[in-house]
Amino acid sequence: MTHSLKDIKFPKTYSYSSDSQHVPFEFYNQAFSCSKRIDLFLGYFNSYTFSILSESFAEFIYNGGSMRIITNHFYSPLDKENLLNDDGADYLNDISDILGNLKKLKEALDTKGKLFFDCLKYLKRNGRLQFQPVYFGDGNLSHKKAMLFYDSQDAILTMGSMNFTPSGIVKNGESFNVDVPWMNKLFEERVSEQIALFDDVFNRKHPSYKYLDNKDIEELIDDYGENKSLEELIAATIEENERKDYEYSERIKTIKKNKAIEFRDLLIKIENEPKFPFDEGPREYQKEAYGKWEENNYNGVFAMATGTGKTITSLNCVLNEYSKDGFYRVIILVPSIALLNQWEEEVVSFKFRNILKIGGGNNWEKDLANYVSNFEWGLKKDLIIISTYGSFVLDRFHKYFKKIQEHFTLIADEAHNMGANNVKATLKNINISKKIGLSATPKRIYDLEGTEAIDSFFNDEPPYTYNFGMEKALEFGFLTNYKYYPKIVELAEDEFEEYMELSKRLLQYFDFEKGVFKDDPIVEMLLLKRKSIIHKAKNKIETFTEIIDELITNEKCRYVFSYIPEGFRINEKGEKEKIMNLFIEETHNKFPQIKMNSYTSEGQELNEILKGFTEGKIDILFAMKMLDEGVDVPRAEIGIFASSTGNPRQFIQRRGRLLRKHRDKVFATIYDMVVIPKLSTSIGEMYNMERNLVKNELNRVGYFASLSTNFYDSKDLLNDVCQKYDLDLDTIINEL
Repeated sequence: MTHSLKDIKFPKTYSYSSDSQHVPFEFYNQAFSCSKRIDLFLGYFNSYTFSILSESFAEFIYNGGSMRIITNHFYSPLDKENLLNDDGADYLNDISDILGNLKKLKEALDTKGKLFFDCLKYLKRNGRLQFQPVYFGDGNLSHKKAMLFYDSQDAILTMGSMNFTPSGIVKNGESFNVDVPWMNKLFEERVSEQIALFDDVFNRKHPSYKYLDNKDIEELIDDYGENKSLEELIAATIEENERKDYEYSERIKTIKKNKAIEFRDLLIKIENEPKFPFDEGPREYQKEAYGKWEENNYNGVFAMATGTGKTITSLNCVLNEYSKDGFYRVIILVPSIALLNQWEEEVVSFKFRNILKIGGGNNWEKDLANYVSNFEWGLKKDLIIISTYGSFVLDRFHKYFKKIQEHFTLIADEAHNMGANNVKATLKNINISKKIGLSATPKRIYDLEGTEAIDSFFNDEPPYTYNFGMEKALEFGFLTNYKYYPKIVELAEDEFEEYMELSKRLLQYFDFEKGVFKDDPIVEMLLLKRKSIIHKAKNKIETFTEIIDELITNEKCRYVFSYIPEGFRINEKGEKEKIMNLFIEETHNKFPQIKMNSYTSEGQELNEILKGFTEGKIDILFAMKMLDEGVDVPRAEIGIFASSTGNPRQFIQRRGRLLRKHRDKVFATIYDMVVIPKLSTSIGEMYNMERNLVKNELNRVGYFASLSTNFYDSKDLLNDVCQKYDLDLDTIINEL
């Protein structure tokens, strides 16, 4: 199989002839397969030649090849009608798909019908098949018969008696020589001379030629009149003659048979060859990410906003390395079973084979043990391991993986999980040179040590090897724009009393000069209790139903996605009630027509739930923390965040769930419940402490509001809160 012009097995004489062992058909089958561009300077041309060379020409087109042709003004009636007119190809999308599929392309070229010409017209429309008809001098025919073949590095030249016609290739007695510039100086000079000549003529700059347009094209004369000299020149290209089924010589039959076998093997290879899943290839920013990763010695964090294709960007890095090395061995770490399965789908889309899933109930130990054993014996097969972080830290996994790890590339999805104590403890035993960390929020809030461990492991630091933030994602249209409405929720009386009691106890630990709490273990305990009150605030349910009522009134209560507080609340009977159930029950009681479902544990069929949500069979989908990281919910149009959080990683990722693009989604809307003690109550000596805590709560509002399309609505809705605590949303955003 030829990959470049230098791979062609030329005859010792560099000559091809119809009456020798090395026939022209042999050369074309090899040269087309490895060429990137072909320039033909011919007396006559017939498009059905492409059908004679269907396998090789299909490879040439499939590999992105382009062709320029200079000919006389005579064309077959079919070529004039179907190829040289200015009409575009029919069914452009279908033809584009055909040209991206080698098997379909070969079959189309074999048809010699409408689909055949549609493929050629598509190439012509896209500048990959260009014609320049000419006269020589004052209307004389041009008998030039030179062909230039280019690969990515070299060019070769053929000069001889052949026209590019079916008869010329397989029927007539034809011959030509090949000049290969790497053999000697004479060949090099001939090739250079013909390249310059072809460019001058094709670009209409050579004074010896008269240049024609399509309207000047004439059909071939297909009768035998008095003009014998002209008839002799063009008889070989008469359409009727060209469409015969030729009786191939034994030599050509052998070449065709061998080429068919080679083509079949190529199809099998392509079918199994990893490739980028979209015909247009990676986006420029994904190419840039790979370049940055290379520059950082194949280490680094990709800090990319949700919805910008972190998964595909990292797998494109693997694909680029495979293109260089010829193999792939990768371990991918994910935080959940849902992402375990989602990553498997993405890996399969790249045609990476041999996937081993670790975790999620998969039986992996025997397969991994066999792989490691074979690897140690020299059978180093390709492998993609996809593992949950929970399984990655197990001793029984590292018992095997430590023996092969240095041969693998590591991709850590939601890489902030690498800073968790159990994962962090494992990092010191990891010996992998190529590493990619993926996260919209690499920094671990309130965990400096964990953040430093991540940065050290990936040999990176803010702003990281590659950064593609939310603002940029919105600007480039990778995420949908959104409106943001903060909803003020006040504590109920009993909650407020408990909250104030805890605040009074906290007061003695507050440093008024520095505006922060003193370092004392009891502070964390008291703050957690107070946070729990905010988290479980009763009035969130009432606010939630008010939002639903508003949506129903506006006929927009579909594709609603809501994060609900975790945990339980004690009812009047002293019984524990799950907060999620309280939201669902109250919503059902007030709006029985609303269809609801929830996703709260990894054991549920997430794909089925999301399918029902996407199809509109579920109006409101409730979640707690299960859908924080990475899972795609592109159909969600409205988000209701009833679960207050001060962790930027969490609320930024939750926003990301809502901003995924969908063809039927114009924009997203986010309702965010902001809990404060009580607007109307004076808090006296606790003012500074409360102001600091309210400001932390408004940090989230600042993140959300700053990129929303209705920023000033947020300022209006929070006006009373900001006035009470002498805060300004613009200032908070600038500080962020």
